Amino acid sequence: MRDLFRSTVLHVNIKDYTREEVEDWASCGDSVKRWKELLSKHTYIGVVDKEGCIAGFSSMNADGYLHSMFVHKDWQRKGVATLLLSEVERMARGYGVRRIDVEVSITALPFFEKQGYRVVKEQKAKANRLYLTNFVMEKAL
Repeated sequence: MRDLFRSTVLHVNIKDYTREEVEDWASCGDSVKRWKELLSKHTYIGVVDKEGCIAGFSSMNADGYLHSMFVHKDWQRKGVATLLLSEVERMARGYGVRRIDVEVSITALPFFEKQGYRVVKEQKAKANRLYLTNFVMEKAL
């Protein structure tokens, strides 16, 4: 997951962010302690290819917060994100939440809009050193 996160940010998000921004963002995944913390607070799901390599992953918590949605650079536009989103929305319904909240990158914004999410606000969120533009979005269930 750590490698997929880093690779996706560096290779996919580079179209919407500067080299300095994606390098700073990718460095957020370097901390094993941070991954352990995230894994303890969110339920993660993944899609694997025929060779058992992770094509993408996503996460949801019991409050309806979708924390992660990353798809490998070689699996972009092949339905992986749609499959992951469908599953985390099912998880949210199982938790009994009425609304999903998510913070999405400039890159992911069109995908989430197509899936019925609406922008609540644009913001600057801190990666490691830098503040990057992203969007707070929500979807009623």
